[in-house]
Amino acid sequence: MPAPFMPAADPPSASISVTVLTFAAYASFVPIGIATVLLGPMLPTLSARWSLNYSQAGALFSAQYLASSLAVALSGVLVSRWGFRFAIKAGLLLMSAGVGLLLAGPRMMGILCIAASGGGMGLAVPAANLLVAEVNPGRRSATLNLLNFCWSAGAVACPFLVAAAARSHTIPWFLAGVAGFGLLMAIGIAAMPAYIVEPSVTNDAGPNKVPAIPWKQGAIFVLAALFFLYVGVENGFGGWVASYAKSLGSLTPAVALMTPSFFYAALMLGRWLAPLLLRLTDEVRLVQAGLLAACAGMAGLVLSHGLRGVAMSACLAGFGLSYVYPITISLLSREFGPASSRVGAFMFTMSNIGGGLMPWMVGVSSNHFGTLKAGLAVPLIGCGAMYGLYLRKWRVAAPVEGGLALFEN
Repeated sequence: MPAPFMPAADPPSASISVTVLTFAAYASFVPIGIATVLLGPMLPTLSARWSLNYSQAGALFSAQYLASSLAVALSGVLVSRWGFRFAIKAGLLLMSAGVGLLLAGPRMMGILCIAASGGGMGLAVPAANLLVAEVNPGRRSATLNLLNFCWSAGAVACPFLVAAAARSHTIPWFLAGVAGFGLLMAIGIAAMPAYIVEPSVTNDAGPNKVPAIPWKQGAIFVLAALFFLYVGVENGFGGWVASYAKSLGSLTPAVALMTPSFFYAALMLGRWLAPLLLRLTDEVRLVQAGLLAACAGMAGLVLSHGLRGVAMSACLAGFGLSYVYPITISLLSREFGPASSRVGAFMFTMSNIGGGLMPWMVGVSSNHFGTLKAGLAVPLIGCGAMYGLYLRKWRVAAPVEGGLALFEN
């Protein structure tokens, strides 16, 4: 059966288009995954280079996620006017420029580069997710999980690559390599032959086609808080764990820079195992158990004094958090039904605000009390608050084989 966006007379070309566009998105998400988490393992280097205190270092996350929030809104405009590939190309080019020039000038230029990188990701990530979903209508869940697995592969590899570059004093070359990778993906997408046709974007402009946001429904504020807190907690913990490990003084700088990989690897593993675990329990109880585990991991980190404790705490926190975001997205769909597309735009904006604000709060708290242990209480409190919000009585889910629908985008 030909893809819906291609003429029925040319199914082979349609099949090629689907394959090429899908794998282009997969390949692009590897450098995007690296760039997304790059700031965390780079934070000790940037703090030393620019003489930053904890508060100033935390503001770098705010610059990245503020730019990303603005770019997410712009991404929809670019996609509707010039297509998915244009938004992905523009995002990759902007991200590559920001990463490649990060250490090329003074602090102000570096902050602009961080914002450019965040803006590039804000353009490319939504467009790539939508493109993969559109060209694979019969297997969205599988292809989107693979897409985000590619992101996770980049995120897990990033701290190891930064540590190796720091040990060999080649961080500028590493950044150039990541930028080159992203640039190569952008060139590859731009050079696609004419017979690779992407789906057209439909705009449902009629007032009766898209339901209004139900502001009076109580769940909207609970979910908004969950979206805000989750991304804030993930960034607040994952972004500062390398700096905390380095501050212990018992780890070599290279080993300290690798510690975020334990967190992101556990996050990836947990999401991979989620469909199996959802056969054993319902999603709300799974999230509640995960949040308690994440709280234990975050509390354990501030009590750790060596690599074993840091690694075990980071893994426990990552594994515990792994189910929260996809299940929260599924609750959004369940609570709001046809209105979830409009409500979702508000929720994802809240998540970006949390992602930029909470790491900065970690820095401000650490600066005020003079220790990162105090600052890391911020994501711990946020994790506890999410547990409290998940005690709410949610609507009962319809049975889903294997729980895979929770990961449907």
